[in-house]
Amino acid sequence: MARLSLQQARDSVARALRSAGANQTMADATARALVLAEAQGLGSHGLSRVAQYAAQLRNGRVNGAALPTLRRAKGGAALIDAHEGLAFAACDRAVAEAVARAHAVGIAIAGVTDSHHCGVLADHLRPVAQAGLVGLACANSPAAMPAAGGRHPIFGTNPVAAIFARRDTDPLLIDLSLSEVARGKLMVAAQQGRTIPLGWALDRDGQPTTDPKAGLEGSMLPIGAATSPKGAMLALIVELLVTALIGAQFGFEACSFFEEEGNRPRIGQVFIVIDPGALAGTASYLERTEVLVAEMLRDPGLRLPGARREALRRQAERDGIEVSDALLAQWPMTDGQ
Repeated sequence: MARLSLQQARDSVARALRSAGANQTMADATARALVLAEAQGLGSHGLSRVAQYAAQLRNGRVNGAALPTLRRAKGGAALIDAHEGLAFAACDRAVAEAVARAHAVGIAIAGVTDSHHCGVLADHLRPVAQAGLVGLACANSPAAMPAAGGRHPIFGTNPVAAIFARRDTDPLLIDLSLSEVARGKLMVAAQQGRTIPLGWALDRDGQPTTDPKAGLEGSMLPIGAATSPKGAMLALIVELLVTALIGAQFGFEACSFFEEEGNRPRIGQVFIVIDPGALAGTASYLERTEVLVAEMLRDPGLRLPGARREALRRQAERDGIEVSDALLAQWPMTDGQ
């Protein structure tokens, strides 16, 4: 087991990705995102992805030479082309565009097309809160969930996220998958030889399973699937927002992120940024947000969304993160230093 500072981890991940064929911009943006996820205790979206991304780069599922470009813009709207590369640099560009345009016109939307797995969706919104704004985000992913009343996978787990800036403290940070759990949790359970709870996934025959490998071969269950079609309907909304509007591929057109070989996913992400100053006013927004937070905190033990992640991130900034020797051994041409 190695203990690395966050900078050592970022350097190590970037070297591994460059060795697999990523350009410097792509490798650095991806390394920052994966290490940040790991620092927050989100291992399913953290360093466990390095070997997966590296294999897909080597096998041509990812365009390692890609640099994001602005394909189209009009007023408060912008479309970023990821050119079939890893998503992180393109998402950075999209959020920067949306922040600048929201400051100019009050609200902005930026889409990313021809993209790939975007990791922890809410983390892309951190610059929004740093700018004193409000952000929303959604993304699709390879098919993993059926439509309401259906049996075969059509939608991805299609995460949604939001961030709400606060005055002189951490923002409210909300991030959830529209499946009962993120599919990455099945990946980690399969790697570790653990079972999963009933209600997370179905096998390829549509039967409930506790075997994560069977769940990965089958389909995920939408949130609330046992009692309501609402989770599947929300997944449909996200699917259309991030595909039909911006020209990305549907989840059922993309091969799984967990496969080293297959097509380039070419999925999409959408970021919406709002300037409170264009509506009730920034001072009013900040004051009303604190009124709500204070009411929530009247319940003893209540934890604000994002609080645990931020505490873990700060601890990791002080103490570094532990990386198993087995995980380091999967990374190409990296010494873990």
